[in-house]
Amino acid sequence: MKLEVRDLSCGYGSRVVLAGLSMSVGEGEGMCLLGPNGVGKTTILRTILGLQPLLAGAVLLDGKDIRSWSPKQLAREVAYVPQVHHAPFPYCVLDVVTMGRTPHLQGYSSPSAKDTIIAEEALDALGLTHLADQPYTEISGGERQMVLIARAVAQRARLLILDEPTSNLDLGNQVRVLKQIRKMIGEGIAVVVNSHVPGHAWLCATKVALFARGGGWRIGEVSEVLSEERLSEAYGVEVRIASIAGTRCGEILTCVPVVEPD
Repeated sequence: MKLEVRDLSCGYGSRVVLAGLSMSVGEGEGMCLLGPNGVGKTTILRTILGLQPLLAGAVLLDGKDIRSWSPKQLAREVAYVPQVHHAPFPYCVLDVVTMGRTPHLQGYSSPSAKDTIIAEEALDALGLTHLADQPYTEISGGERQMVLIARAVAQRARLLILDEPTSNLDLGNQVRVLKQIRKMIGEGIAVVVNSHVPGHAWLCATKVALFARGGGWRIGEVSEVLSEERLSEAYGVEVRIASIAGTRCGEILTCVPVVEPD
């Protein structure tokens, strides 16, 4: 699955949030959207998904305009993990994850034994098997976020879009999610993830789109785009890129803000 965004303008009604954006993500690539609050990262994702209308430009999936895809076609090929989700009924966690198989069902048929196995495997991959029988409405916000990611994994789509997937997670679960994202990229899935943690771009992406306050952006390979100067400009604070050596996976890059004493 290849996602192409061509000269995209998005916003709300007559208010344009962002105009003229072009980028692409192909099989086995991960694009990380970075930048401060209010620059339009979530709006971009919602527009790509067709949850709000394009103001201009085009979104293509495998060369076809997204507006020509039926909802069921999109659901088979594109999985989405939103920032927040409120369940209307107290489904058990396994049932919520099994809902990721819905696009693959025929008519009014029920999930098969194979669908249940796929859902159980997704729970196991994220370390959530112990929650399988728990009511989704009674687990913590962080656990619900993990369940939504498991649901997306069970969907087995070719494009995965995640909106701040680690925002409510503890450190351990953040690592599990990042590992799962890297695994899916390694399996040939195209991934777009919106994050408020610049270090995530080095951990689970091949490309980055860095948006700055007041408009403007830079898109490209992570190593080419992310610099102390650009990160400092984007977030409006002084930032340093740090290298952590001696790990099992070699050198790790991350960034930290410089907080001057009062």
